[in-house]
Amino acid sequence: MGYRLSKDGLNAVLAEFSRHYKLYAPHRFPYQGEHSDTDSIRYAEVKTVDEIELGEKSSHTFKEALIPISETLFFFTEDNIKESDPVHTGAIIFLRSCDLHAVKRLDEIYLNNGADDYYYKRLRNNVKFVLLGCSSPFENCFCVDMGTNIINEYDASLDVRDGQYYVDCKASDWNSLFQNHAEEILDVVPSHVDKTPTRVSLPDTNTIDTVTVIKSSMWDEYDSRCIACGRCNCSCPTCTCFTMQDIFYTDNGRVGERRRVWASCMVDKFTDVAGGGSYRNRYGERMRFKVLHKVVDFKQRFGYQMCVGCGRCDDVCPEYISFSHAVNKLSKLSKEGRKQ
Repeated sequence: MGYRLSKDGLNAVLAEFSRHYKLYAPHRFPYQGEHSDTDSIRYAEVKTVDEIELGEKSSHTFKEALIPISETLFFFTEDNIKESDPVHTGAIIFLRSCDLHAVKRLDEIYLNNGADDYYYKRLRNNVKFVLLGCSSPFENCFCVDMGTNIINEYDASLDVRDGQYYVDCKASDWNSLFQNHAEEILDVVPSHVDKTPTRVSLPDTNTIDTVTVIKSSMWDEYDSRCIACGRCNCSCPTCTCFTMQDIFYTDNGRVGERRRVWASCMVDKFTDVAGGGSYRNRYGERMRFKVLHKVVDFKQRFGYQMCVGCGRCDDVCPEYISFSHAVNKLSKLSKEGRKQ
């Protein structure tokens, strides 16, 4: 069912939600941006609609609510192991269509790629999603070409028009709450974009010559341009790599905790192995690995693209490296290889 709510009505709904869930949404942090006098928009716990940034894209993803940057898995002593408590027992995440498509990618890796990941699953099972409508494209987005600009699997959607809030509710247990605070009951269709200024041409994963691609000189430019900061990975809603850290407490070297911490294929030491070996030391090799993983081998394995076209990697790169340009160059290289 669809509803039109005033700000007070929506805040009343959010207050009721807050009794049972943590609410995570894009939030503006004034003067905490990359440059002086700029703001940062990233996910945080919110209570009211005024705390939700609805007009701009966040530079960070919702992912922290499902995969914390640093997550303690268990504590250990000399004799015992104690499982950590989850970071939440229930959450509602407000996110765009591309990000909601990204949840499917996370589920694929953590739930359908072998045995279930226990720590991911215990959070994922207690999360509901509110789709934020997109009335216009954001900078560097290419969701339309990735097929992620529209999605129908959500618990509710939220659009704002002329100071009023429009909700399409699919969660049956939420309808009475929205109805009690609605100004009007009506049909609501979430807004979405049909075209974006940034365009990508995807390579044909069935015919791509991976040997030619791997040996291509197109990756060499990234040896000097990339600085291996890993910001592209950390801002990406579909990156899933992590490392393990054992933290030993100083009072007793046999007592501590094991943590799962985000890792990045673009940073140094990611490919270090036992015996002193290390792979993909050149930054161009790392860029090649990332691009091929996002738009070639993931699709070959699971049947759909890993990248969702949010454009955050382009937004945050301090060296202005464009992932979308790299994909277009890869597609061109693939087509030229088929002609030869």
